[in-house]
Amino acid sequence: MPYYTYQAINEKGAVIKGDIEAESQDKAASVLLEKGYIPSLLTEKTSGKAGFNWLEKIRVKLRPVKIEDLILFTKQFRSLFKAGVPLVRAFQVLEAQTQDNNLKQAIASISQSIKQGSTLCAAMDKHEAIFSPLYRSMIKAGEMSGTVTEALERLIYIIEHEAKIKSDIRSALQYPIIVTIALTGAFFILLTFVVPKFVSMFSQAGIVLPLPTKMALGLYHVLSNYWYLIIGGIVALIFGLKTYFKTEQGQYVKDSLILRIPILGSLFVKAAMSRFASIFGILQSSGVPVMTAMKVLSGVIGNSAIAREFDRVRERMKEGHGIAVPLRSAKFFTPMVVDMVAIGEETGNIEEMLQQVTIHYDDEVGYTVKRLSDLIGPVLVVGLAAVVGFFALAIFLPMWDLTKMAR
Repeated sequence: MPYYTYQAINEKGAVIKGDIEAESQDKAASVLLEKGYIPSLLTEKTSGKAGFNWLEKIRVKLRPVKIEDLILFTKQFRSLFKAGVPLVRAFQVLEAQTQDNNLKQAIASISQSIKQGSTLCAAMDKHEAIFSPLYRSMIKAGEMSGTVTEALERLIYIIEHEAKIKSDIRSALQYPIIVTIALTGAFFILLTFVVPKFVSMFSQAGIVLPLPTKMALGLYHVLSNYWYLIIGGIVALIFGLKTYFKTEQGQYVKDSLILRIPILGSLFVKAAMSRFASIFGILQSSGVPVMTAMKVLSGVIGNSAIAREFDRVRERMKEGHGIAVPLRSAKFFTPMVVDMVAIGEETGNIEEMLQQVTIHYDDEVGYTVKRLSDLIGPVLVVGLAAVVGFFALAIFLPMWDLTKMAR
């Protein structure tokens, strides 16, 4: 939605200035009148905000705000707000205590917007590179229902919960990634420096090279003669894939393929189900309308293939089909999720049912991560044995023939 710069007269007759977010100029004027302000000047704010957001997005992309800093900021903000500290003063304290430069600048901007009469949600909307749609939606729901403290507490739970899941997945994949990189490096070093020297010695002795040695020699010649084409092809492939994956269709194809990877795909589906149940339950208990909640979930679920299913579910919900019926025909949603949502709809206790789904899939994610760690070890051993075995045959088979010749 566009932003408007306004100048108005408040109840005390003082002239105030600020920014406001609204669907149109008339809507902005109506919001000001509801607050008791009489607008005297109202103009759409375009280039300034766009330029600011553009610069902030670049800064955040180059140096992202750490999840730990965002959690700490949210906890401190909750404590100050719960203690009854005025918003402007609270953000001044937070600005002084925050270490991250990007977050510090965002806090200063939010404080300035609030001074000018903006709502907390509208002030945070200017910093979408730092505060996610879910974060801003929760703040908006808290403002509308007068439960900002509860909204912040739920936000802290969601952010910490998702940070833990991501940390567990990274920990599970860290070791195999390091081993794979080391194994690939050893393969190329052996292929380019060790094998050619042995092959030269075998050729001088007139030994007929076995198949593994010929294969290694062929790979060496390809790398030494066409390395620039290989590197160029890899760079072009990476650039092409990155460009394609930035498109809507490319993102959908990539996320769909990820969900089909054995074990890893099921891990992402379970994590998405946990995220869906947790966020949807919290949004429902915060008083966010169901359609709005589904729209928020579509933007924050983290997988465009599942997000498309949310869009389809939302379209069917507009036709009056409830929640469980559209979910039953959607992809990726497990029978347990659908059945628990259906029971929640029937009993009017959907938040509790979703909480149970969250607990179940949190346990499932933990179990799958452990299983992934257990399975990766044997796969790495097999890969290591294959590389070592290949070079052992390539070197020691002709070496054995050379020994027999010497005898």
